[in-house]
Amino acid sequence: MATHRYDEHHRDLQGGGVRAAVFGASDGLVSNVLLIVGLAGADVSSGVVRTAGVAGLLAGAISMAAGEYVSVRAQNDLVARELEKERQALAEDPEEETEELAQVYVERGMSIEQAREMAQLVMQNPEMALDVHAREELGVAPNALASPYVAAGSSFSAFAIGASVPLIPWFFFSANFVIWLSVAAGVIGAAAIGVTLAIATGHSIWRGVSRHVGIAIAAATCIHFVGLVLGSVVEL
Repeated sequence: MATHRYDEHHRDLQGGGVRAAVFGASDGLVSNVLLIVGLAGADVSSGVVRTAGVAGLLAGAISMAAGEYVSVRAQNDLVARELEKERQALAEDPEEETEELAQVYVERGMSIEQAREMAQLVMQNPEMALDVHAREELGVAPNALASPYVAAGSSFSAFAIGASVPLIPWFFFSANFVIWLSVAAGVIGAAAIGVTLAIATGHSIWRGVSRHVGIAIAAATCIHFVGLVLGSVVEL
């Protein structure tokens, strides 16, 4: 198969791993920052924060991985069902499917004669016909479906990494200022995610950083006050 000179500039965007990794890292970071800050606001001991942080990391990572696996598997099963229906239609009524494909090409700007010629050429190869019909009618590439295992693994690893960032200071310090170290680590982690996404998408780095950091700080501030209130209520 001939290569295109621009092929190396494109990424594989259909595997599912990238989306799961980005979402997992962001979710793990923010959720554990909120958990830690909330507990710290309730004035619990460092040991409780560490235990809860590790539990939150494991529970969240496993939950994310399971959710990604089930979601991608279900999506692939739905696509497989539609592909089987399309394969059956191609075998039982090739004339109608040829005309259907020709109509798609007409809508793309071909003349009727060119569209029918192209459709007939495609229909000569059953696998090619299935692939083209799937792309045109279902909007999917049969050979480029996301892997549920890759999505689950990426999600688990990314969540665990993100969730560990605000938790690390609690294993080395126990003074009152450790909460600020945890928040600082969370801010740095959120900024790193923003920079990574900005570089990957070609958008403004400043916008990416400010958006992710702003969301993390706003959420942490809210949950810290919730922790203060809960701590007061429990003491009463």
